[in-house]
Amino acid sequence: MPFLPITKQEMLERGWERPDFVIVTGDAYVDHPSFGTAIVSRVLENAGYNICILPQPRSDADYRRFGAPRYGFFVNGGNIDSMVAHYTAAKKRRSEDAYTPGGRAGVRPDRATIVYTKAVRRLFPDLPIAIGGVEASLRRFAHYDYWDDRVRPSILLDSGADLLMYGMGEKHIVEIADRLRDGSDIRTLTDIKGTCYAVRTTDYKPGPVKECPSYEAVSAPTEQGKRRYAESCRIQQQEHDPVRGKVVIQRHGDRIVIQNPPHAPLSTEEMDAVYALPFMRDYHPSYEAQGGVPGIEEVKFSIIHNRGCIGACNFCSLAYHQGRQIASRSHESVLAEAKLITEMPDFKGYIHDVGGPTANFRFPSCEKQLTAGACADRKCLAPEKCPAVRVDHSDYLSLLRKLRALPKVKKVFIRSGIRFDYLIYDKDEAFFRELVQHHVSGQLKVAPEHCSNAVLRRMGKPSIEVYERFKKRFYELTQAAGKKQFLVPYLMSSHPGSTLSDAIELALFLKREKLHPEQVQDFYPTPGTVSTCMFYTGLDPYTMETVYVPRTPQEKAGQRALLQYFRPENRALVLDALRRAGRTDLIGNGKNCLISAPAGTKSQSKPTRGKPKSKPRRR
Repeated sequence: MPFLPITKQEMLERGWERPDFVIVTGDAYVDHPSFGTAIVSRVLENAGYNICILPQPRSDADYRRFGAPRYGFFVNGGNIDSMVAHYTAAKKRRSEDAYTPGGRAGVRPDRATIVYTKAVRRLFPDLPIAIGGVEASLRRFAHYDYWDDRVRPSILLDSGADLLMYGMGEKHIVEIADRLRDGSDIRTLTDIKGTCYAVRTTDYKPGPVKECPSYEAVSAPTEQGKRRYAESCRIQQQEHDPVRGKVVIQRHGDRIVIQNPPHAPLSTEEMDAVYALPFMRDYHPSYEAQGGVPGIEEVKFSIIHNRGCIGACNFCSLAYHQGRQIASRSHESVLAEAKLITEMPDFKGYIHDVGGPTANFRFPSCEKQLTAGACADRKCLAPEKCPAVRVDHSDYLSLLRKLRALPKVKKVFIRSGIRFDYLIYDKDEAFFRELVQHHVSGQLKVAPEHCSNAVLRRMGKPSIEVYERFKKRFYELTQAAGKKQFLVPYLMSSHPGSTLSDAIELALFLKREKLHPEQVQDFYPTPGTVSTCMFYTGLDPYTMETVYVPRTPQEKAGQRALLQYFRPENRALVLDALRRAGRTDLIGNGKNCLISAPAGTKSQSKPTRGKPKSKPRRR
């Protein structure tokens, strides 16, 4: 099948006078199953609808390109939040956008979902509009906005859309389309799982719901307002479960935002059907002259075999978007996609990844997830593994063996996240051995994130001792296999709970491990995560304990610089951080020192323990 139309001419060539639906997106059009727009457009096409795609519109003429669609518009901001696409954690403008032709920055607007929806509403006031994708999904309730440094209302109200789809959209987008086609008013679509809608307070009919504190309560810039925000966050996280989740409401003035419970994850058969759709597996050919779309490079020869994440780290939005219950594809489905990849003219024999949010999950964590739902306040793997968790890599290993045996396949790599704690808990080392022997391309990226157990607890990660066990065994197996392979740890600075002393502990850990990370991530408070709630409120929403939060640019820059203490350009920041933390013992030429002493000064042999010169402040 050809690409779906992105121009009027392409639409007319298909013999359509107008589309049934137009999908407006913040990304360039890439027809690959790693792109949300590609999936929902092909799903709708398979359901019998004529779909046109409007990528990155910038003018009224763009929005009017196809005329008025027969049934309505679906709008998303793109594969990632448009603000994250545009700004670094330091709120500096990015110079590139991997989801735009030629990698050009600034083509999509800030808050793309809001901008696009308002434009559609202005130009087509009578047509239904449903918003979805990551940007809408994670902003469905009142949320702290890092870039504005305030709590913004639900994006459903901010944008003026009729309906919001959250999570993975295949099921609800077809149900919405079918009911609009059959003549339903979109304002009556109030019973579809995985959606949010709004009603006037005067029209609300009370029922069995979980009510979050109101927008007015959670947006108040007071200690009480922040406490109410943390309470709201906890309710939203607890009810995000397809088995036991309840209807959740939040009042915004004279409107009430109502969230229906999540849709159940796709079954294996349903997921297989989605990935069997006729994707072109590339960007639209019109982008060739502009240098293509860089975002395809990492995924062109990769395969997604699962969805969801039982890990649910506090700083990650995946569990809140895709859910904590794992959905997976059949071996036959994955092998069929792999065979398609091997027939691509530029395939060189290497499948770059067989993964998903977490590569080595194939099943729900336990039977309870399927019958009673995931535990509301307990994580499956942190700070310790729950005894009920099923640890089993045999099915994943069987799949990888089949992929390795395919003609034309030289290597099958795993580059998406391996959950190292889940791996080390497996008493059967067969997968670990074959991972080291066959699936590491020189370096294996893993995510301990920190070495301070106090910080790891706030992150929702296992203790550093678990990582140490994994690392020791990885290098033992690597040596036994006669290979030269390395672990590349992902690390994060300035996460809530991380003091300057914790950052120094992490720098000393890196020095002991002889690690010089080329890239480190400063904590980025994105909408919809527990860690962002901690950042804004200074509270752990599950325990209501006070959490220290590094906020000032000076401290954040110092914590980040400590992770790369060895770089000459970071010297002044590291020196300042060590002095403020009272750790001048780490300035000098001793074996444990992080930086040399400034010219004309004597190095300190003993730590000057005590309080930092400036006390941490909460706001």
